[in-house]
Parts: sequence; structure tokens; C-alpha cells
Amino acid sequence: MITNDTVYHFVGIKGSGMSALALVLNDLGYQVQGSDIDQYTFTQRDLERAGIKILPFSETNLHEGLTVIAGNAFQDDQIEIKTALEMGLPVVRYHQFLGELLKGYTSIGVAGAHGKTSTSGLLAHVLSGVAKTSYLVGDGTGKGIKDAQFFAFEADEYRRHFLAYSPDYLIMTNIDFDHPDYYTGLDDVFDAFQSEAYKVQKGIFAWGDDPELRKIKANVPIYYYGTREDDDFQARNIQRTVQGSEFDAYYHGENIGHYHVPLYGEHNVLNSLAVIAVSHLEKIDDKEVARELADFKGVKRRFTEKKVADVTIIDDYAHHPSEIKATLDAARQKYPDKQIVAVFQPHTFTRTIALMDDFAASLNLADEVFLTDIFSSVREKAGKVSSADLGAKITKGGRVLKLDNMSPLLDFDQPVVVFMGAGDVQKYEYAYEELLSNLSPKDN
Repeated sequence: MITNDTVYHFVGIKGSGMSALALVLNDLGYQVQGSDIDQYTFTQRDLERAGIKILPFSETNLHEGLTVIAGNAFQDDQIEIKTALEMGLPVVRYHQFLGELLKGYTSIGVAGAHGKTSTSGLLAHVLSGVAKTSYLVGDGTGKGIKDAQFFAFEADEYRRHFLAYSPDYLIMTNIDFDHPDYYTGLDDVFDAFQSEAYKVQKGIFAWGDDPELRKIKANVPIYYYGTREDDDFQARNIQRTVQGSEFDAYYHGENIGHYHVPLYGEHNVLNSLAVIAVSHLEKIDDKEVARELADFKGVKRRFTEKKVADVTIIDDYAHHPSEIKATLDAARQKYPDKQIVAVFQPHTFTRTIALMDDFAASLNLADEVFLTDIFSSVREKAGKVSSADLGAKITKGGRVLKLDNMSPLLDFDQPVVVFMGAGDVQKYEYAYEELLSNLSPKDN
């Protein structure tokens, strides 16, 4: 299926998974190009650096000799996909192609409603430091290494796409209700994870505190990680400081090492422990794992920080109540004496309606909350809910910001402002940064 006798044309190449897969194929020596919208996205720079051609969407991009890899955000009626099918060109969905590519490696997937990108990025970093490793991370980062031993990748549960994968190992960070435009409820999400569990070849690593994960059955061993006495891998003596987090890791009661990660929030202790668990069972030296963990710089759009004037700005992809809670917890750990201001862009109308009360509860963990208008998606242009409806349920503010007036954010003294969302919340962040820059004293 994967051959050098074709050019792989990615429809939607700027998507986070698609751009990462394009980079992997390019590294492995395959011919790669793609198409997308003209608007700049954070995944674009790495594609440009790799010399991968990015074209505007057009049916004129299609010609003989192409194999089309179709992004999962698009249906078969998208102009290029439709044209390719009419021409009889091979058209393969992203997840199907990735499933084929994984064959021939010791593959380690990361699945979960939350934490996939942070954990797969951490896993890729650690394994790359100790062995030849290809990887695909959901922040648009991808690398293909010829003759690699491992392939670390993000396994997305949306529309059950991860059922295209039969990994050797699978980390399951949690099971939670999300994607209400597809899943009917928590039971439906569980069913998807249960189906994927039966496809795993060697072992599953599951967070021990998740009651849904405790119900999972599999044909391979399930290793639970966490802080409970009955977890196979345990984090003990956890210390969370303004420098990061450290802990001792135990496997079946045996201390396998002391670890420090320059990351914040309880979730990052758990993510690190999952990576330690996989590495330990693959007999990677625990001291080498500790060295790599201590050197991790994070992934794109996950607690990414910058300083503008006297304001600390954090950019994060959090778009579900559980993720918002984790991000604000991390901000509190690193900045215990600062005022935490949240700016949240709700992502899709269906998710906002389905999780309204949970969103309000998570956002109220900030000192002050601002909202932007709801971000619609390719799949969903409108809905019967507004950001003002969510704002009415928030006790710590809840005002709706407009892009042409970011001045309400100026009412705070040296705050930590956390911009969160999976849409284009960064345009609000950039507008705020410009406002701050214009107000800052300039050197003559």
C-alpha cells in the first residue's frame, strides 16, 4: 500500500495529525505535497521548513500519479476528494494510512479523551533519546526515522478512528464523554475504547483512578498506573513546586527510580508515569528515562508561555472541562501568588450545550473568566447556544470579549492570562499582546 511510485497528496495538510504524518513520510523519503486554506496555522512552519509544497484547495491540484490522503475533517464531497474519486485515484483516509504505516515497528499509541498530545509528545521525546524512534504527535509534530525500532503516535477516538490501529502497546489516559456530535454518551465512548482494547497486541497502560478504564477487558495484560495502592505502577512522594514536579516511581512495590519533570499540574505526573511504565516493560534503562524526562520542553499549544510587558500569557489547547481544570491547576502550581485570568473560546455548539455546567465549574477555578464567541467547526456552523449562555453560569466573571476590544484584560495587575481553546483563540491572544505592546513604555 505504501510505495515510492506515487506522490502523496494530503487534503487538509495543515491539520495537526495530517501535517505530522506528512512530515513522517517526507523524512522516510516519500514524495509529499498537500493542500489547505490560505490562513496561517501553527502547523505550517514545520511543513515549510521541510520543503513540502502547500497548495490552495482546487480540483486542478489533482492529476495522475497521486495518492490522496484525505483529512478526517472532510467528507467525500470536498472538491479535491470528489475529483480524485471521479478520476479513479487512490483515496485513503488519514487513520487508515497511519494504521498501515505502523506495521513493522514496535508501535505505542496514546488514547484518551484528554492528555493524548501531552503524553505522546513526552513518549516520543523519551524514546527518541534512547532508541531510533519515529513519532506522530497531535500538535503537528512528526518525524520518520529509517529502521526505527519504535513508533510513538496519538490514537484519536473521534468517530472510532483509532480502530484502524492494532498497536503493540496502548496508553489509555482516561475515558470521558466528549465529541457529542458523534458519541451518544459515556457508554458509547466506553464501547469504542473497549473495541480498541481488543486490538492491542502486547499490553495496555491505563490510569488506575478512572472507573471506566477499570472495566476494560483485553486479551493482553492491563497495567494500571497512578497513586493508588492497587496500581501496578505508582507515583509516590510527589512534590509539586514552581520548578516542576518530582516523584518516586514504583512497579509492584519496587522502587524503579526518582524522576523530575519540568511540567506542571497533577496530570503531567500521571502522563510521565505512563511513559515510565512503557519504557520499563520494554527494558529501557530507568536512569536514561529519568534523564530524558528532565529535559522535556513540552509540546505546541500545551501550556505554552510567553511574557509581554508585565503579563504572563499562557496558550493552551484545552477545550473540555477536564482539560480546563488541568490547565488552571498547572497555572496555580507554577504561579501560586499571581491572579489567574482565563480567556476561553468554546469549541463547537454541541460540546458547549452538552457540557455547559461542567464548563462553568472548571472555569470558576480561575480568579476571573472571559469568554469569546463560540468557534464553529467544519462540521458545525451554528447552534442554539451562545457564549453569553455559558457566561451566565459563571460566578467569576463570564463577560464575552470582542476581538476589537480587548481592553477589559487591562484591569489586572501583573496577571497570568490563560488563553484556552481548540479553535482560533490565538487571534484574541495576539490582539491582547499588541494592545500590551502599544501601552508599554518605549525606549527612545
